[in-house]
Amino acid sequence: MGERIQVSLACSECETRNYRTTRKPGQKGQLTLKKHCPKCNRHTVHKETK
Repeated sequence: MGERIQVSLACSECETRNYRTTRKPGQKGQLTLKKHCPKCNRHTVHKETK
């Protein structure tokens, strides 16, 4: 009950993987969040990667 999948979040600008999070396995689409990228030194969109 309530199992979740671990995913990495990569910066859309520099492609570095900065964050790890979880999501539901049945969720449709790709997870996108606006987070701070330490390499770019600003807030950018981070997209889910495997």
